[in-house]
Amino acid sequence: MSEKTDDFAKHNLEYKTVFRDYYAGFIPFILAMLFPLFVFIAVIFFTSKMANRSEFIAILASGVSLRRILRPYWVGGVFLAIMLFLANYYILPRANEKRTKFEAKYTQTTKMEYISKSIYMRVDSFSYCGIRYYDTTAKGGGTFFMETIRNHKVVYNLRADNINWDTAKKVWKLTGVIERTVGDLKEDVKFHQEIYKNFNFTPIDLQRDEYVKDRLTTPELNRMIAAEKLRGSETVRELTMERAKRLATPISVIILTLIGAIMACRKIRGGSGAHLALGFILCAFFILTDRFSTIFSTKGNLNPYIAAWLPNVLFGFVTLWLYKKAPK
Repeated sequence: MSEKTDDFAKHNLEYKTVFRDYYAGFIPFILAMLFPLFVFIAVIFFTSKMANRSEFIAILASGVSLRRILRPYWVGGVFLAIMLFLANYYILPRANEKRTKFEAKYTQTTKMEYISKSIYMRVDSFSYCGIRYYDTTAKGGGTFFMETIRNHKVVYNLRADNINWDTAKKVWKLTGVIERTVGDLKEDVKFHQEIYKNFNFTPIDLQRDEYVKDRLTTPELNRMIAAEKLRGSETVRELTMERAKRLATPISVIILTLIGAIMACRKIRGGSGAHLALGFILCAFFILTDRFSTIFSTKGNLNPYIAAWLPNVLFGFVTLWLYKKAPK
């Protein structure tokens, strides 16, 4: 609540503005980020209370198996996982859009590069383009070039001093243009003061915003991944990692629910305190594993899907080991 109070006071923001434009997006974001850990701690807390009252001893002594005891945990874990899955796919991106817009305007936590340098990308199956520098605020830049290659030969070349987005026509305006069409035995050269081109990228695609993946719903994210793959963009790995984590994180809710239930159903000396302490240690290992795998994927060569699912696989084996050791 107090993290950005200085920023709120510096811009003389009213509390209604802060809650409507910031906390309305921040609260869903922080809930979704910590949701698996909330579920894990909650399961440990109430299961440990039951164990300390010897309720599980009575249930097992009556002939009920541990597998049957875990059935309600399965149902609850799957239900909560579905909730988080739907939130990650459709609800959370809209909340992140509200939150990050506010932070970009009033705080320094959201990093947006307004001047991008050396942008290179693939326009279509045969064409490539580049911009020496691009101003996100002015929606323009220069120098711009585009080349079309067929059969390992350049058949078309375009150079422009400047490129700007025409907000009225929704196309790109090029000034100081030289066009070259290369044939087998001749070259056709044309000069233009200005021309308009309809490329398959917009100013949003050239804006280097590290939070753009958080603002997209999953269908929008899938379309962006396909477009960035065609362009040969360096952000494909980060986008793919985001898509993989949106599915892997809800599964971690189920895994942590089962771990908490199996671990806390045994009555031990120290009661709920010991169970909670062990739970926090497991949470710390889970977070570390998740962070390390994410870094190795985005900054290294680890496949994004392997990185996203690695914590679930490792703690899935932990779940099986705990289940085999648990009293039945």
